[in-house]
Amino acid sequence: MSTSRIVLALVVALLFGCAAPLFAQTVPPATQEQEQELIAVLESDAPQKEKADACRGLGLIGSKDAVPALAALLGDEKLSHMARYGLEPIPDPSVDDALREALGKLKGLPLVGVIGSIGVRGDAEAVAPLIEMLRGSDQEVATAAARSLGRIATPEAAGALEAMLAEAPRPLRLVVADGCLACAEALLAQGKRNEAAAMYGKVGQADLPKHFRIAAAYGALQARRPAGKP
Repeated sequence: MSTSRIVLALVVALLFGCAAPLFAQTVPPATQEQEQELIAVLESDAPQKEKADACRGLGLIGSKDAVPALAALLGDEKLSHMARYGLEPIPDPSVDDALREALGKLKGLPLVGVIGSIGVRGDAEAVAPLIEMLRGSDQEVATAAARSLGRIATPEAAGALEAMLAEAPRPLRLVVADGCLACAEALLAQGKRNEAAAMYGKVGQADLPKHFRIAAAYGALQARRPAGKP
């Protein structure tokens, strides 16, 4: 059987394994051997499609062992997005280490994608470099950083976003405002009502389109109402 068919068979088996509970079927869990076969595809000269399928499979069963092979593809413009697809679900801190390390090495779309993955994983240790990128000259990178800082929602991230509301050029300011609203929502979900209300207030006072001010006013009302009352 060719390598491409082996990879396809593995991925299909993994997909059916994940769907099995829906159909009350009993499918054996993925094995370490299967993971190693997918990793071997990434480390080989296999075609792009096979490597993409292997990344997809590792997104389902990948462990710490798969992180180096996936991280090695983060700079590949054709496979970077699939490498991130494989990395994001892996519940191991080595993924966050690899993504932070990539921040200092990548440019362009691969860098923008990595910044997005950091936001998805909520890596608080990446806040400092993300703030630097938020204040940099590359607008696409700054936009991605604003969105990820909003998702991470630490006090340091919130402070940086609030500061940028006043000084960012208008196109970026709109994204920063989105980040502020996301950050305020996360703070509210954490029970930090006063911090959330203050952040909503900053958005409401900024020079922004009307829909931002309406969203901020609604959020502030939610943050200030007594807990447990509609």
